[in-house]
Amino acid sequence: MSGVVYDQREVRRARYAVAAVFAVHGAVTGSFATRVPWIQDHASVSAGQLGFALAFTAFGASCSMPLAGRITHRFGSRTALRGLIALWTLALVLPALASNLTALCLAMFVYGATAGMADVAMNALGVEVENRLDKSIMSGLHGMWSAGALIGAAAGTLAAHLGADARLHHGLAAAVLTLLGLAACRWVLDLQPTEDEEPPPRFALPPRSALLIGAVGFCAVFAEGASLDWSAVYLRDRLDSSAALAAASTTGFMLTMAVARLVGDTVVNRFGAVRTVRTGGALAVLGGLLVVLSGHPAVAMSGFALLGLGIAVVVPLCFAAAGRSGPNPSQAIAGVATITYTSGLIAPSLIGSVAQATNLTVSFALVTALAVGLVTFAGVLRSGDRISPKVGPPSAAVPGPRP
Repeated sequence: MSGVVYDQREVRRARYAVAAVFAVHGAVTGSFATRVPWIQDHASVSAGQLGFALAFTAFGASCSMPLAGRITHRFGSRTALRGLIALWTLALVLPALASNLTALCLAMFVYGATAGMADVAMNALGVEVENRLDKSIMSGLHGMWSAGALIGAAAGTLAAHLGADARLHHGLAAAVLTLLGLAACRWVLDLQPTEDEEPPPRFALPPRSALLIGAVGFCAVFAEGASLDWSAVYLRDRLDSSAALAAASTTGFMLTMAVARLVGDTVVNRFGAVRTVRTGGALAVLGGLLVVLSGHPAVAMSGFALLGLGIAVVVPLCFAAAGRSGPNPSQAIAGVATITYTSGLIAPSLIGSVAQATNLTVSFALVTALAVGLVTFAGVLRSGDRISPKVGPPSAAVPGPRP
């Protein structure tokens, strides 16, 4: 790859620009999540049909993620990210326009496809900036995604409270977020392939290193998806908690993750990725045990908070490790992202299936067992020293980059 040589001031500015892109990406997700009930009513679909349609989000993302490297090779990192983030923010309007199940499935597929490509692009750029700064920043970038998701969710909650039409809400949100995303992309690194570089394949299986790293991410995202979707149900059904207290458990889990990600880089820079993930995994195991053994809502809420704290930085560190794991960082990042998206897709339904066959306590015993994997396999994140700053990224596949 070739491109402009950036000094440290410009790289630091690029860091803030990528952080803003992460926040915009998260804000789209938060905006959508709060209006799902409206979208369900507008499309006249049942709960089961809604779940079927939402599955197309992960399907679209999994199909599109390998394309991000090819797009970046063709257009360069800055132009590629600008186009992909705009497609993602504009795709926010599609689900609210769907008036039936077929249209909703198609909308969710496009929504997921654009999300996945933008996700790979912004994470790859985040890894590139991290390499040039020679210190961990990925946890903070994902913290910005969480912060953006919370802001988008807050705005969506207000819109829902006011009874606003989701088509109007999402149209305005898409316009604002598109402008913010395009403005932020102006300052990201602009990396171009050399003339003799071969373009990455349109579709390729992830390298073995990405499979191992992705397995660690799978464990973390499984715990995240299970806790987000089932923590409130656990408190209500297993511990007879009020609806307000049950909801507070989920909110506390989200806030714990967001705060831990925002401060996580300091810990990673001090102790390294492997020790951080092993310690986080131990905290997650302790949290899972508190949930499984709890007989009081306060104990279960503490357990969910520890789960959030323990898994918060795992996925950012998996992306960082993938970006340094071989000659095709974007391909490795896409592989890890596909595995984690798959985990997030199957976790809620698998937890529900296990709970139906047994109970929710057994379901979260499974979550706790997977958390043990974080402690056991954290060593795969030891990908060697960070790549020294240079003119171009480590591969033609590196794009110029998700909660």
